[in-house]
Amino acid sequence: MRKLGKRRGRASAAVEMAVVTPLLLTLLFGIIEYGWTLSVRQSMVSAAREGARVASLPGSSDSDIRSRVQEYLTPMGLTGQVTLQRAVLPDNPTEKVTVTIPYSQVSLLGGYFGSTNFNLASTCSMRKEGAD
Repeated sequence: MRKLGKRRGRASAAVEMAVVTPLLLTLLFGIIEYGWTLSVRQSMVSAAREGARVASLPGSSDSDIRSRVQEYLTPMGLTGQVTLQRAVLPDNPTEKVTVTIPYSQVSLLGGYFGSTNFNLASTCSMRKEGAD
């Protein structure tokens, strides 16, 4: 009778493990996915800021801005769409750089946690230097 009790204990432990393991793995992969997304987002913020810094310099071209943004995205293995907006207001000449990356390009798990049909975006604006 005693041996039967040990078998039941092992069987119940196996069932508990089978129930808990998927939950723990989902939690673990969710933490990894969230951390990676935050890292990519920080790189995008830095890339937009550097692009706006280059754009604010006198004589900067669109290709200079795009190459500077790409310098910041390349180490993460990303390629983003860069949108430039130049405001020509005499009292406040600004340069605005927006970096957009589809989440499907960023996601490690490919939609395991839901839809990947949205974009991550970061925008930075800076006043044009040398403008009065």
